[in-house]
Amino acid sequence: MLTNKAIKPKPEHGASELIAVSLKTLIDLAKPAASIKPPQLRIRAQQSGAYVSGFKGRGMEFDEARLYQPGDDIRNIDWRVTARTGKTHTKVFREERERPVFIAVDDRATMHFATRGVFKSVVAAKFAALLAWMAQHHGDRVGGQRFSDSQCRELKPQNGRHAVLQLLNMLIKPEPANSNQVSFEHALARLCQHARPGSRVYLISDFRGFNEQTASYLSKLSRHCDVVLIFIYDPLEKTLPNQGRYRFTDEQRDVLVDTADKQRLQAYQQRFADRWQRLQTFSKKNAIQLIQCSTLEDPLQQLQ
Repeated sequence: MLTNKAIKPKPEHGASELIAVSLKTLIDLAKPAASIKPPQLRIRAQQSGAYVSGFKGRGMEFDEARLYQPGDDIRNIDWRVTARTGKTHTKVFREERERPVFIAVDDRATMHFATRGVFKSVVAAKFAALLAWMAQHHGDRVGGQRFSDSQCRELKPQNGRHAVLQLLNMLIKPEPANSNQVSFEHALARLCQHARPGSRVYLISDFRGFNEQTASYLSKLSRHCDVVLIFIYDPLEKTLPNQGRYRFTDEQRDVLVDTADKQRLQAYQQRFADRWQRLQTFSKKNAIQLIQCSTLEDPLQQLQ
């Protein structure tokens, strides 16, 4: 009989890092993250030129206004400065080389589970830390989102080590109990609002509740951002052993699975297969990169 319980971590317990990752562990990932290369950008434009740009969308920020010169694009005329000075001025833009990286992490109750390895939430936090340090090493701005069943919080992308530490603290800091309900759909709707066009967006989740509505949000997001989906799962979610009775509990409800019941066993495994197939089909259709990682695998190796 197998029991899964959400045990509160104790500092003196050697296995505490299996169910709740520490800030020190996430900070220590800064060094190995330096060896990770960002995924290749995808080209989504309907028309292509002779060169590939390393920046998505406009990739430009307003720099200054100067006097209009022959050959300047009239669409860039700064009408406010022109009206104030009485002379025609045009806007000058500079390349925005600091790419915003937005890392969304699922911390719902289903992520606090594992039968082998570490909790899915621990794998997710390590993935987020590696991606954040990698972005910081490459001079990108780092921000993100953490959502649970009762809360959703975002951090605006910023420069430097401090931005990464803010994100890591958000991932490990316990949240006060409240009666709010945050659905997967609500979290992704907020993600669309906070991830600015041109960003690289990572969504780390077990994708429980992935449906047409959540797919539409991600599809909308992928039109303006480079999106990478990271699917976290426990091996027992994918395949149950052939023989045995297994009891799962969250200390409030119990579910008993008897693998001798072949029809029920097949239905259990089919639900996981269907979710994974929907993710693969959706990702391929929308040119979105999809990574999978079990609770037994090392996030660093998966990214390398």
